[in-house]
Amino acid sequence: MADSQKNISNDQAKPDKVAKAAQAAEEAVQDLERSLEKVNGQLSDAERSRVVDLIDQIKESADKLAVDQTSRGDLKILSRTLRELRYAFKVFTPYRARRKVTVFGSARTRPDELTYQQAVLFGRAMAAEKWLVVTGAASGIMEAGHVGAGREHSMGLNIMLPFEQYANPVIAGDSKLVHMKYFFTRKLMFVKECDAVVCLPGGFGTLDEGLEVLTLLQTGKRDMVPVVFLDAPGGKFWQEFQHFIEKRLLGDGMISPDDLSLYKLTDDVEEAVAEIMQFFRVYHSMRYVKNKLVFRLQESPSERLLAEINAAFPDILNGGEFVVSGPLAEEKDEPSLAEFPRLVFRFNRRSLGRLRQLIDALNRGSVTIPAT
Repeated sequence: MADSQKNISNDQAKPDKVAKAAQAAEEAVQDLERSLEKVNGQLSDAERSRVVDLIDQIKESADKLAVDQTSRGDLKILSRTLRELRYAFKVFTPYRARRKVTVFGSARTRPDELTYQQAVLFGRAMAAEKWLVVTGAASGIMEAGHVGAGREHSMGLNIMLPFEQYANPVIAGDSKLVHMKYFFTRKLMFVKECDAVVCLPGGFGTLDEGLEVLTLLQTGKRDMVPVVFLDAPGGKFWQEFQHFIEKRLLGDGMISPDDLSLYKLTDDVEEAVAEIMQFFRVYHSMRYVKNKLVFRLQESPSERLLAEINAAFPDILNGGEFVVSGPLAEEKDEPSLAEFPRLVFRFNRRSLGRLRQLIDALNRGSVTIPAT
């Protein structure tokens, strides 16, 4: 009898718990709406309409959760996810105009190790270029990147764990530090907000993060960015990684040879920095406009280079050719980029390794790779 009463009591409590979780999700939506209200005053009527439409879609999804009788556990995940991303967006928004490099690596690397010292040098070099260095904000390589960059040029995305993870002294207490519960929201921010990725030696987490970035680039789920696997001077960590990729992934036909163009291996900080800075020498950014891909460029390609590109890269086109253009009408919502010349083409959305090679050709000013 007592067990029966207990079950009835638990059943009665479930709707209350679900209602509370649904309320938490609704509050997260309201929190997001309040934040966006501050931005609305700076938007045009058309932009404001698009923002309102998106907020309405989020609200509609929240209402459907209750209709679907979503479990309290699932609602908690959704509520926390929305709150985390709103919080992270709020922190990163003021720095959207700043170039950022995400640095991955082991939390267990000690300050006396060459890999740690390499990360310090890299962070210092990127700060000298006025870039922000984004890390997981903990110890090891993450701390080293911040030590090199200094507090002013550091941002952090800390993960809350019961062990081994706490904010390093450089970034602790800084307004540019975000604390997150979920790895998937944290990884989203790492990749979404960066302009380059550098991986130093690390464990499961580093390999997971580095391979996810490559997967997103290979599948076109992330706009192209430079990726560097940086080892300590004379280190073999990433060379052995590369050997596995070439022998198993490439050798067994699981990737294409062009996919190897998506990243660079080096044990030299200057070379790593040069790879990142060279990537943005001419290329600035990209955007899809309907069936066209638009490259925004720092300078227009010469007639000679345009002819070379049309001769060398027809395999990545879905008809037509590469043309130089001004901003398209659909890009009027980005007036700050209007001054950049464009390279416009119908990309096949498959040949991402070749797309990276096209960016390299634009930055070199030549399709031909110089002899070394």
